[in-house]
Amino acid sequence: MELKDILAISGKPGLFKYVAQSSNGVIVESLLDGKRMNAPASSRVSALTEISIYTEGEDIPLADVFTNIYKYTEGKEAISPKETPEKLKAYFAEILPEYDRDRVHVSDMKKVFAWYNALLAAGFTEFRLPEEEKKEE
Repeated sequence: MELKDILAISGKPGLFKYVAQSSNGVIVESLLDGKRMNAPASSRVSALTEISIYTEGEDIPLADVFTNIYKYTEGKEAISPKETPEKLKAYFAEILPEYDRDRVHVSDMKKVFAWYNALLAAGFTEFRLPEEEKKEE
């Protein structure tokens, strides 16, 4: 399973693994419980490799943010997304000091930490973008 196959679906909690294309959308499998469902074409589906975080300079791909969290936590679970907004902001600032404080909201931080913890639970230890994988081959 690769990061490019992991999807976030607007309005649905958790993350999903891409399984197959269907006639009216995509078939996905929940990383939480393994249940399969059809995500209709009308849903906003985003691959995690397409998401980035605003910074004071260039935007940083979510994969790099996950790598920073992995290094910071030494491969352990990150802070709970249910912590107070102040704790989440402080923790996020330690991981990504240059994040744009005006455009990155607490709700975004909660998603990042929830997604990271879900990926870690699913066995992810490397968070690379597809281009990086091709360069190393």
